[in-house]
Amino acid sequence: MTDRKAELAANLAQVEERIASSCAAAGRKREEVTLIVVTKTYPASDVRILHELGVRHVAENRDQDAAPKATACADLSLTWHFVGQLQTNKVRSVTSYADIVQSVDRTKLVTALSAAAVRGERELGCLIQVALDAESGERGERGGVAPDGVEVLAGAIGAAPGLRLDGLMTVAPLAGEYAGRQRAAFDRLMEISSRLRAGHPAANMVSAGMSGDLEDAVAAGATHVRVGTAVLGVRPRLG
Repeated sequence: MTDRKAELAANLAQVEERIASSCAAAGRKREEVTLIVVTKTYPASDVRILHELGVRHVAENRDQDAAPKATACADLSLTWHFVGQLQTNKVRSVTSYADIVQSVDRTKLVTALSAAAVRGERELGCLIQVALDAESGERGERGGVAPDGVEVLAGAIGAAPGLRLDGLMTVAPLAGEYAGRQRAAFDRLMEISSRLRAGHPAANMVSAGMSGDLEDAVAAGATHVRVGTAVLGVRPRLG
């Protein structure tokens, strides 16, 4: 085993233990939570090692990094998640490799994703990114739609050819009433998810929690956690 593979295997084992312990504490089954490894800034060689170690879900946040990496790993059985803020001019590229876009936050993006998915003869899963720090009708600094805009966006995705409404995503806010209160933020996301599922029963995916707060996300009921540094380490600055 190479040094890098051993390092990633050890880190994965630690993250797995954290998820398993959190599930046990919450009275949930381990299989209820899917680990997505966020491989942004890391090379395709790491993605290949992660696949060897059993990882099947990976995430990227920049198309210019993700597109060549996905191509280099096209022979692997992976589900690719796009989690970054997405500009419409990158949509055609992103839909060529992403299976799920977790950062859908406006109807203009829905329209663009739908057109690209139909053109590429693909069905693209979509998560609505919820900005819990947003005032009504505004978007947070990290992107996202305000909670009161979720239903309209859900309807647009549900009616769009080539798209599938899978659920919700959030990033714990750095400002506003939920700043520093990750568990409360994720509980609020679960409330929004419950309302969404009343009209869209299949939209049951809830993506929340990262390296520093995955326990809070699992406790709240998240179905997917997005973990980067806890698995891959802190990448040294260039130069």
